[in-house]
Amino acid sequence: MDGHCCQRDWLRHVVLPRRWVRELDRRAIEEFGIPGPVLMENAGRGATDVLERLGIHGRVVVCCGKGNNAGDGFVVARHLDLRGVDVLLLLAFPGESLTGDALLNYQIAHRAGLPMKVLGMDLSNDELKRCLTEAEWIVDGLLGTGAVGDPRPPFDAIIEAINFARDAGARVFALDLPSGWDCDSGEPGKPCVRADHTVTFAVMKPGFLKPHAAPFVGQVEVVDIGVPRRLVLEVAEQHARGVPSPG
Repeated sequence: MDGHCCQRDWLRHVVLPRRWVRELDRRAIEEFGIPGPVLMENAGRGATDVLERLGIHGRVVVCCGKGNNAGDGFVVARHLDLRGVDVLLLLAFPGESLTGDALLNYQIAHRAGLPMKVLGMDLSNDELKRCLTEAEWIVDGLLGTGAVGDPRPPFDAIIEAINFARDAGARVFALDLPSGWDCDSGEPGKPCVRADHTVTFAVMKPGFLKPHAAPFVGQVEVVDIGVPRRLVLEVAEQHARGVPSPG
């Protein structure tokens, strides 16, 4: 395990802002032919490996929003269930309203019979707090790198409930970044998830290196998602040379 981790340490030294991370994903899909669902599967399974290594002894509640971060959450929930973990999916929106790879992985989780509850349909805000407080781990799959500014409803209520549960003893595991936190500046929105552990995908983002980030991101680990090393280094070199960022 130690040797395997050391082989991946180079990823921690590649730091890309959100626009270049999007370019990394785009080129992996369009130029190298790696389907988006494969990248999402790698991200979710890698995150599950980290969470399992940290130790799971009780229920895990996976909170999912609407975009690719939600898709990662569905993958995590499926792999936790496969490993015999008591897992509950908590959705900010009905699954049928999702699109793209997130919808694909919602459908897989639904067909697999994973337990799910939707805020506003199956849960009130008070029941949400109670549900999260009863968890050992809360997985934050609400908002990803594309989100900017203060979280809006219903995300703000879920984030506040996650932090309430954390104060009550639950542990928080963020996918890619804590929801409400800006991966470029390292600045928290209002509200912002306070994570105990964060797995960020593919490469580090500059916000993680800011001294004021620690109370929000906790312990940080980079999880590779299968993007070829050649592509990662090429994009990182372009960014370092000051090539205008795409998008």
